[in-house]
Amino acid sequence: MTHPAPRLALTFILITVALDAIGIGLIFPVMPDLIRAVTGGNLSQAALWGGVLAAAFAVMQFLFGPAVGSLSDSFGRRPVLLVSLAVMAADYLVLATAASIWLLLAARIVAGITAATYSTATAFIADITPAADRGRRFGLIGAGFGVGFVLGPLIGGVLAGIDTRAPFYAAAAMASANLILGLLVLPETVTAHSRRRFTLARANPAGALRAVTRLAQARRPLLVFLILAVAMNVYPAIWAYYGQARFGWNTTMVGVSLAIYGVSYALGQALLVGPLIRRFGEHRAAFWGMTVDIASLTALGLVTSGPLALVLTPITALSGVTTPALQAILSRDTPENAQGELQGVLSSLSALAMITAPPLMTTTFAAFTAAAAPIFAPGAPFLLAAAMMVVCAGLMSQIPKHSSPPTS
Repeated sequence: MTHPAPRLALTFILITVALDAIGIGLIFPVMPDLIRAVTGGNLSQAALWGGVLAAAFAVMQFLFGPAVGSLSDSFGRRPVLLVSLAVMAADYLVLATAASIWLLLAARIVAGITAATYSTATAFIADITPAADRGRRFGLIGAGFGVGFVLGPLIGGVLAGIDTRAPFYAAAAMASANLILGLLVLPETVTAHSRRRFTLARANPAGALRAVTRLAQARRPLLVFLILAVAMNVYPAIWAYYGQARFGWNTTMVGVSLAIYGVSYALGQALLVGPLIRRFGEHRAAFWGMTVDIASLTALGLVTSGPLALVLTPITALSGVTTPALQAILSRDTPENAQGELQGVLSSLSALAMITAPPLMTTTFAAFTAAAAPIFAPGAPFLLAAAMMVVCAGLMSQIPKHSSPPTS
């Protein structure tokens, strides 16, 4: 069963996802300066603290993602989304005014616990969209994130020129404005029929994962989702280092390459995901995306030309049909009253990938770029990611192409 929702509500959801990405892009470039300002340390020390802050956020998201998803299944998408936006706005204000590193850390921990906007927005989309169309709608969410990924650094760069803390105030203002819009236009999509009682046993990563994997058809797609997430985190983990080591790029060129990626990703999610899933179905579209990923990751692992890498960048972004297709498969195979729990589990798996991928990829990069390395290969992490995608494609080929929707 799906629930109709006004067009403004869908617009609000897409804006919310875009604001997530814009907020990241706004503050990411100025975090080193902010950390140095509150600690009085040098850039190397700021980098270490930056890693601590990022890890704290990801760990909290991993631990509490299923709890927030279960809360949205029990109390509704609307209150969870609105509370998350309120906390997001408050978190940015704390970051803007913080005078100590410990306050920054506390803000990141709280933000990680309540980081529910993306997963709850996806559950909302599942509520209002027939199963056959969910892949296309999930692609729109990806497009919103891609637009935010492009706009965030541009806005942040301009505001940072005014004041180091200005981007944080801007992010707080945008989150507050979107909160007001949500209060006005966002309906509740969890009904008495689909509402599920909240239980502590399922409000943690282990319990939620056990509950979801009781659906036998969801086990392999969840494993594919996790391996895919680790592999695709190769880009944020080592792209800047790779560009400098392999092509001698400066920060401007790294920014240009990221902008190309963001624009291509947004276009691919908005314009290609829906037609590809309609034409080939969710399973074949996901497999097609993995095949393109294998080829593009291998190419990036071997290429030695900077211009050629820039040509490859849009291709890597346009293969983004895989994730929304997987989300659609999992959403179809999950009962209506557990959509929030599913998205919470996916949020935890994404956070787990964010925790494990950076050390894995950066260690691989260091091993093949050190002075004592047996071969100089800055692209080695991409080859590792390509090998992981081969595993994903093999698992994907074993997933049944059709299954009956489960009952609650």
